[in-house]
Order: sequence, then structure tokens, then C-alpha cells
Amino acid sequence: MSERWHAWPVAKLFPGTMAGVSPSGARVTYVLAGVAPEAPCRVAFQPGAVPRGCRTALRATYADSTHTFVATVGIAVLDEPGSGRYDAGRPASVRPVAFPGGPAERFGERQYFTGVLMGSWERYLVATAAGYADGRSYRPGDRTVPRLRGIARQLATALHRTLTR
Repeated sequence: MSERWHAWPVAKLFPGTMAGVSPSGARVTYVLAGVAPEAPCRVAFQPGAVPRGCRTALRATYADSTHTFVATVGIAVLDEPGSGRYDAGRPASVRPVAFPGGPAERFGERQYFTGVLMGSWERYLVATAAGYADGRSYRPGDRTVPRLRGIARQLATALHRTLTR
């Protein structure tokens, strides 16, 4: 299990599509916008979110099928098992990754609104950063955060489950 990140094909780690539920409760498909190259943890995660004992990080960005919401999912490969599940308003999380020519082309540090960090007693931590595809910037106190938190949690849960089953 600890070497899945290295042994599995990219399409198994980051599937092309994932079923989910939009913030309004409608069924939606999250579509892979792109996969970033493997990166050092200090590059892939924001300060304060780099997990202790992080060996390397993998990231991919998804957009919902309506091209309204985007989220970057990061997988931190740990030297030792981690723990915990954390939801917060705008926590330190994975750094968003933009991909040109699609709904995630304007997704960056200023555009992520919320995120989730999810760990277990395995050697992976999954982190998400979610925002809007239209490029709007986060403002402290923005009331849309709870809606986006659901997207962040869905994607983190789905990928974490895949890695640890």
C-alpha cells in the first residue's frame, strides 16, 4: 500500500472523472483538467500545510462538469503514517495548479477559497484547495466557503479511499 503512488498508473491515482454532488445538491461529474509533475512537498503545499516526513507530492486539478467549480487535489507521500481529518475556512493546503485552455486556467493562490486535509494511519495525506473557475479571488469572510468545502471534502475523500483501500 505504501508504494501505490509510485507503482500505479497516473489514471488510477487521478481518475479522468469522479462522480459527486454540487453545492446545490445536483449530481455532477468532476473532470480531470490536468496532472502536475511530481514536486517537492515544500513546493506543492502552502507554508503550514507541509506534512512532517513528506517525501514527495502529486497534484491534479478537477473541474465540475458545469465549469463552475475547480479544485486541486494533492497527495503527500509520507515516510511514516499520519493521522487526522481537518476542515477549515481557508486553511493552509495544497497549492492550486492551473491548466491553460480550460476551466482551471485561472485557478491560483488567490482563487482558492477553502480546503480539506485528510490523513489516516497510512502513508498518505490528501489535501484539496477549491474555488471558482471564473477566477474570482478569495476575500476574508466570503460566505461561499461552506458550499465549496463540500467539493473539497468529496474529492479528498474519494482519492484518499482509493489510495488506502
